[in-house]
Amino acid sequence: MSLLRFLGIEAKNEDRKTGETATVRAIASRLERLDPELSRFLAGFAYVLARVANADLEIAGEEADEMRRVVHELAELGSEETDLVVEIAKSQARLLGGTENYVVTREFREHSTRPQRVKLLECLYAVAAADGTISGPESGEIRAIAEELGFTRAEANAYRSHYRDKLSLLRRKAK
Repeated sequence: MSLLRFLGIEAKNEDRKTGETATVRAIASRLERLDPELSRFLAGFAYVLARVANADLEIAGEEADEMRRVVHELAELGSEETDLVVEIAKSQARLLGGTENYVVTREFREHSTRPQRVKLLECLYAVAAADGTISGPESGEIRAIAEELGFTRAEANAYRSHYRDKLSLLRRKAK
């Protein structure tokens, strides 16, 4: 199932696309019991987290663990369902990253409240910093996402300042 279809953006009766794996379909089908609005929200939230984690072309184990923690707290899902949501998001970010990033983030913005977008921005920094450093590509991706979510540069920088010691660019300058 493509993320757009999972989010309800594509028509549900659309033929399955090539590249869709049986594993992703099986994982997605396990989430059908969730409320459609919650599913849409979680899918968008988790995908954007995975977008940042994958910005440097690697999702570190610590980043995946932080994604699980965030999704679990956000939706109060069981550990198995939390793992499924995170695995779908990671898989989609790796497979479709550049093609769906803006669309999914825009849809999240349109279907979320400002406090939900603030929570996402805070979680983006937490996921990026989970492995001990926020790389240049991760920082740049968060900046782009913040803009797509409607935050000013000053607002995004205010959240970024909480993670100043994790920014790889600033760590190199301090040495």
